[in-house]
Amino acid sequence: MSTAEGVALELDDIQSGALHERPSPYVGTYLMLRIDDRADGRELVRRLLTIVDTGAQAAEPALGAWVTVAFTYHGLRALGVPQESLDSFSPEFREGMAARAEHLGDTGESAPEHWEKPLGTDQVHVAIAVLAPDAEHLRAVVDRARSAQEELPGIAVVWRQDCYQLPTGRTSFGFKDGIGQPSVDGSGRPPSNPHEAPLRAGEIILGYPDETGELPPMPAPDILGRNGTYVVFRKLHTKVAAYRRYLRERAANRNEEALLGAKMVGRWQGGAPLGLSPDRDDPELGSDPHRNNAFLYGDDPRGFKCPVGAHARRANPRDALDGDGSVDVRLHRMIRRGTSYGPMLPDGILDDDGVDRGIVFVFAGAHIKRQFEFVKTQWLNDGIFIGAPREADPLVGGGSGEPNSFTIPQRPIRRRLTDVPPFVVTRGGEYCFAPSLSAMRWLAELP
Repeated sequence: MSTAEGVALELDDIQSGALHERPSPYVGTYLMLRIDDRADGRELVRRLLTIVDTGAQAAEPALGAWVTVAFTYHGLRALGVPQESLDSFSPEFREGMAARAEHLGDTGESAPEHWEKPLGTDQVHVAIAVLAPDAEHLRAVVDRARSAQEELPGIAVVWRQDCYQLPTGRTSFGFKDGIGQPSVDGSGRPPSNPHEAPLRAGEIILGYPDETGELPPMPAPDILGRNGTYVVFRKLHTKVAAYRRYLRERAANRNEEALLGAKMVGRWQGGAPLGLSPDRDDPELGSDPHRNNAFLYGDDPRGFKCPVGAHARRANPRDALDGDGSVDVRLHRMIRRGTSYGPMLPDGILDDDGVDRGIVFVFAGAHIKRQFEFVKTQWLNDGIFIGAPREADPLVGGGSGEPNSFTIPQRPIRRRLTDVPPFVVTRGGEYCFAPSLSAMRWLAELP
């Protein structure tokens, strides 16, 4: 139990993935499994219990790698969870991401009919994420998980994605990642932004009060829902060459090219936020975890330092919306775990080499609809809240393939970038539920 901030989190019962950062550097693997035999499915859960880490031990994983296990709606049904319990999960989870694709903006090239199979279908039942500091530890744990599966003929691996931290420590677009995570009350992790209080535990973990002061809706029975969290998994292909080419064509020199990229993202490639360093990159600031997230947007209401439509500001407006009182930003925060897949596109290359590269995004929270779906549809895909209804997020907004526009406030005349092509394509996704260890035991012993 942890009571450091006044709330008692049952850390020994909570899977570590929702509360603790991934290692850096890291290598990892995501596995999707299908359950063809109910008894084998329950035996798989029983075996996975021996390798899943808890929030209390995440700093030192028992097997040298961090393992998180989650289930789709179809997976819980395949295990034999009673229909009454299945019906108690959130509507979004029961429907699944593919069924909500149009609402999310996953249309055109990002539509489910173009996703990697079997993502988005009823053939995905179990999601396993394994992250380790090096390949040796990863291989040991993945081999153990695979051997457990191979001994059970009623379990099939239907999809796999390997990932790793790129040599630069940045995303495929070239930007330092993993900055700006909220801390969770009771987790033992201090906030990285001293201007923001930790989120109430119920925003991330079910069974505790959230920012409204109430308990969020929780699946029944209590042993199934308590200490669990919803997990949103998305594989996103990045069009790095198109992104570089777009900036190159609209910049007079390399310095302006870097500035345009920073304006679109909200940070310089080295991680320094525009809110603290609006005119130049500051790698020392960007690499300092005590400073690179310690800022707000309230002193920059018009976006002269960081455009209001920049990706980082859209995804987390911080105090920028406090003035009108229409939105409580804290109700839409979530834990984000991003990992890279595929090799880097070599520096200076402006033509697509045909290699698949991108980001696997994993979001954790207690409310799929008002966290992930709200941010995706209202803040990233739409520009109404920033006063630009025809603008979407310049990196990940929309998804239909239609050109976008992006406004950069500056004096004396603002600059407006037009015909911004889509730089990110959804390759698949799932809504999952990461149960507590107690819930996993309950699933393994279903009658």
